[in-house]
Amino acid sequence: MLTAFDSQPAADRVIVALDCDAWEAIALADKLAGKAKWLKIGMTLYYAEGPAIVKMFKRRGFNVFLDLKFHDIPHQVEGAARSAAASGADMITMHTVGGRAMMEAAQRGAEAGAAEYGGDVPATLGITVLTSMSPEALAETGVTRPLPEQVLALAEQAKEAGIAGVVASPQEAAKLRELLGPEAYIVTPGVRPAGADLGDQSRVATPAQAFAAGASHIVIGRPITEAPDPEAAFDAIVEELARASR
Repeated sequence: MLTAFDSQPAADRVIVALDCDAWEAIALADKLAGKAKWLKIGMTLYYAEGPAIVKMFKRRGFNVFLDLKFHDIPHQVEGAARSAAASGADMITMHTVGGRAMMEAAQRGAEAGAAEYGGDVPATLGITVLTSMSPEALAETGVTRPLPEQVLALAEQAKEAGIAGVVASPQEAAKLRELLGPEAYIVTPGVRPAGADLGDQSRVATPAQAFAAGASHIVIGRPITEAPDPEAAFDAIVEELARASR
């Protein structure tokens, strides 16, 4: 299925995860300026620096994926999403297992925060099953349905709640694209160039495989940020995607 994102340059669909301290993140962003469009700020960096780090990268011209994975009662999540959107974040996340009411609250908060910021409403994304989890690890939490079925069931709730899309492994992307349609964001961590170390990821694919399956964006961290030359690593991934598209 063709998606609403297929016409975008491949480089604009690669999100570089900055899971490090502020000085390292700034140095990496400076190296990738003019190449990468998206940066991911997760808990490690945000809890150390707060909204100021989002605003700084926005001033430098980047789009920011603020990945804080909200999971609380709807009132708290609405407030958190409002604050995140008011910082200028372009994507925000929540755990879909928080339920439909919580996701609806997050959407309301994102819309209110964007109005305060004076920008677009960030893409609201529901975390389905973490890409570090195997079927066995999921079963240990008490979820008895097969992992792919759990991902699709949670994505269906996200769709009903009216949020913009989901986060899932590239292995589930094709079924998610069928379920959610061409406009939905399907953001896939667990992406590794061929031959790269898997780290703590369990359900993985290459960048080209993720896009072919229907991902709107891919998240790549250590294969870029820990490479001897992060710019060259980013360029190699984009070139791999360009070859695949040809």
